[in-house]
Amino acid sequence: MSIDLTEETITAEVQKTFDGAVDERTREIFVKLVQHLQDFTREVRLTGEEWFTAVDFLERVGRLSSPTRQEFVLLSDILGLSVLVDQINHGEGSATDSTLLGPFYVEGRPHAENGADISGGVPGMPLFFTGRVLDSAGEPVAGAHVDTWHSDGEGFYNVQQADKLHGELAMRALLSTGGDGRFSFRSIVPRYYPVPTDGPCGEILRAARRSPMRPEHIHFRFHAPGHEPLVTMLFRRGDPYLERDAVFGVKRSLVADFVPHEAGETAPDGTPMTEPFQTVSWVFTLERG
Repeated sequence: MSIDLTEETITAEVQKTFDGAVDERTREIFVKLVQHLQDFTREVRLTGEEWFTAVDFLERVGRLSSPTRQEFVLLSDILGLSVLVDQINHGEGSATDSTLLGPFYVEGRPHAENGADISGGVPGMPLFFTGRVLDSAGEPVAGAHVDTWHSDGEGFYNVQQADKLHGELAMRALLSTGGDGRFSFRSIVPRYYPVPTDGPCGEILRAARRSPMRPEHIHFRFHAPGHEPLVTMLFRRGDPYLERDAVFGVKRSLVADFVPHEAGETAPDGTPMTEPFQTVSWVFTLERG
């Protein structure tokens, strides 16, 4: 290894240390990472104070991240990196468009039968969702695992209200499709909301004078044997933040009608409703794989 390195020679010297990497892909990624990171540093003429600020920022992102709040995922989201990775790996095709997983996905969600109320008792306008999962040939996909989760009517996920909900999960569940590829659930209508701004990512948004808002949506994650997994979400048509999503996740193909109904009408599951409610129906397509 050389000594007395200069601004011009340091990059190549660091890159050479990856020549013995465990595989070629590891070497390729780190060589390119070092190149772009050091080129960036030279281009903006990064000061020592700015370097300390950046390291402190990343340390605080790490300290805030937990199994129920992924500040690093949020950082990737607001910088457009998450969407870029999704676009690179899930381009145009016959399947339903994919989009972001988001920072509020959690493992250990409760299993639910089709038609179940997954609201966890959180108050709000009733929502009835009916979906169907097909493959790229139009055939129903039976036994597909369907994760779903969303916010409440004030824009909060259950993991943001642990004390209020006594640590119980709500507005999320794992369902399975029937032999005809169908699944359904009852919950409450979600609402648009700001991404968390009480942490380091909020500092970026405020410094850039960017809106923190996300449009109203419902998350879905599909897994089925013999098919490619799918992470996606549906957005409410007419939402005021569709074209100002803080994490760049909206796609026109995923904008759905959240149909309003008056009290006195019958819900899709046959329940006579004594209050207004909404319904959403959607067909999802998985690629065979």
